[in-house]
Amino acid sequence: MPQEHYFSNEPLGEFRAKTIEVTLAGKRVSVETAGSIFSPDHVDTGTAVLLELLEEAPAIGDVLDIGCGWGPIALSIALSRPHVTVWAIDVNERALELTRRNAEKLGLKNVKVCQPSEVPKGLKFSGIWSNPPIRVGKEVLHEILKDWLPRLDTGAEGYLVVQKNLGADSLHRWLQDALPKKFNCIRLETSKSFRVLRVTNKN
Repeated sequence: MPQEHYFSNEPLGEFRAKTIEVTLAGKRVSVETAGSIFSPDHVDTGTAVLLELLEEAPAIGDVLDIGCGWGPIALSIALSRPHVTVWAIDVNERALELTRRNAEKLGLKNVKVCQPSEVPKGLKFSGIWSNPPIRVGKEVLHEILKDWLPRLDTGAEGYLVVQKNLGADSLHRWLQDALPKKFNCIRLETSKSFRVLRVTNKN
């Protein structure tokens, strides 16, 4: 049987949705999750660390969540920033379906859920927030970040949370070298074995 990952496009297991209770943007809410997606039983620790910085999310514009899973980052930003349009992208069709369901369940009209290829080509983002899919491998991860981070608008910031023992520091160094010179990358926060990296488009 082929090995399956949360970043598989079409998960092989039966789609059995379940409801869990979580806290998003300070509110206790019920959401749907399922197997064969990232962190189906709770808000992942790294995601929780990232969401401690939620007040830094922009108040207007378009915000991108790379690898949305069942939607904790996208939903939190949409709940706390009603005037922002949140683009929640993932290659996992099951994750996309769950994020759609959860946005609808929470009455959120400002979440657009889609495959990466469905995001308008010229769209610039006032923020990018992500617990990126580290386990896709370094080469694929680098391609993902090289595709999306340069689409930060002037003055906009991207926030990435990465576990230290999964290469947070080497990713930090790579971002400093690989992104155009107008981008700045700093290590903003360290908590619970995770680092938060902030990428800024300076001009």
